[in-house]
Amino acid sequence: MSLLPELRYPTVTEVVTSARALAAHRPALCTLREVGRSRAGRPLLLLSVGHAERAVLVVAGAHSNEPTGGATLLSVAERVVREGELRADTSWHFLLCADPDGASLHVTPAPRNLFEYHRGFFRPAGHEQPEWSPAVLPPDRLPPETRALTGVIDELRPYLQVTLHGTELGGSWVQLTKDIPGLAEPFAKSAAEHNIPVETGASDAAGWPASGPGVHVMPAPGAGAAYPSMPDDARNSTWYHAHRYGGLTAIVEVPMWASDLVDDPVPHPDPAVALRRLARRLLLDTHEVERVLTDALPRLPGVGGPLLRAARWGLELVPGLAADWMHMVPVDNTRAYVGSVDAFARRLPLRAAAMLLRVLTEHDDRAAPRLEQLVATWSEAFAERFRARWVPLEHQVEHQARTVVEAARHARDRST
Repeated sequence: MSLLPELRYPTVTEVVTSARALAAHRPALCTLREVGRSRAGRPLLLLSVGHAERAVLVVAGAHSNEPTGGATLLSVAERVVREGELRADTSWHFLLCADPDGASLHVTPAPRNLFEYHRGFFRPAGHEQPEWSPAVLPPDRLPPETRALTGVIDELRPYLQVTLHGTELGGSWVQLTKDIPGLAEPFAKSAAEHNIPVETGASDAAGWPASGPGVHVMPAPGAGAAYPSMPDDARNSTWYHAHRYGGLTAIVEVPMWASDLVDDPVPHPDPAVALRRLARRLLLDTHEVERVLTDALPRLPGVGGPLLRAARWGLELVPGLAADWMHMVPVDNTRAYVGSVDAFARRLPLRAAAMLLRVLTEHDDRAAPRLEQLVATWSEAFAERFRARWVPLEHQVEHQARTVVEAARHARDRST
């Protein structure tokens, strides 16, 4: 039986219902248990398949605006139950959603276009994200979701943690905390079979070495950051927690809409000039959102909440990031990298505007129509610039699921 809803991304409730059904169907093989509670009191649930000591941990829902992971997690869980060789000497553990509070606020399960996607957009401020909070908060202030995730890692000591991420528009890529030799080939083959471009110059992995196209290996702790202004560092995130047990983490990214402009390895004629231009546009776009915010705030006394916090956090990142792009030597000179930075520069103000729009709409503020037009215009321009084409949901899920299984196979060979 398929556990995946059709034509849309499953909600957390649907993922939990499917996991319960799977555990009930194979009770000798599967268990479902609570490993913590979110800040709002929602349960954090772990589905385990198999009983071997050697473990793989799969995490979905770390970023609420990246909805493919829940469907992928169910697909992999089904496959592990069905294919005994996958669990012959390995147990599989699935954290159904790392941030159920965030997931409850991102409300676009079946977006038809980027504007509709952004109308229901939510992504928490960095210090509220379970995987990223250790990079910006002291240990005694970590949210319960983070403590639950690291507690699971401490208990299972997985040789591999896979965390399921995504992007609204772009290509697929993998980030590794240690190299997994042999992964690049099946990853590229799967992407090609599903007509998904490989993002070879992902700005998220700027300056990292690559073990193959789109497979990026994080620099060792102590290496300089590509963007010094950014307040977090992946090497301080929960991704590195598995290292204390000899494990590693793979972050598998897959797009909702694909762009064939993100896998162009041809050198850009002048990347430094291009990045300065993108920095200036980023500052101008951000200023437009800040003007709306400044105008509306006096009419919203006492208004707070995660949407407004996240919008303001995103806006606060911009000055430093723009300065990085203006003054630093580009870490990559390819068209793919410049295109990825272009997308990044569009995302930050667009996401802030989208979340602010939800706040203004909820309070029937007079600035909402103006901001809605801005979100619509920027969404359309984003899609047009990158020639966005929808990746069928089943292709998103199958490619991400294949990459998870291949990462587990190759990392197992690496650890033996």
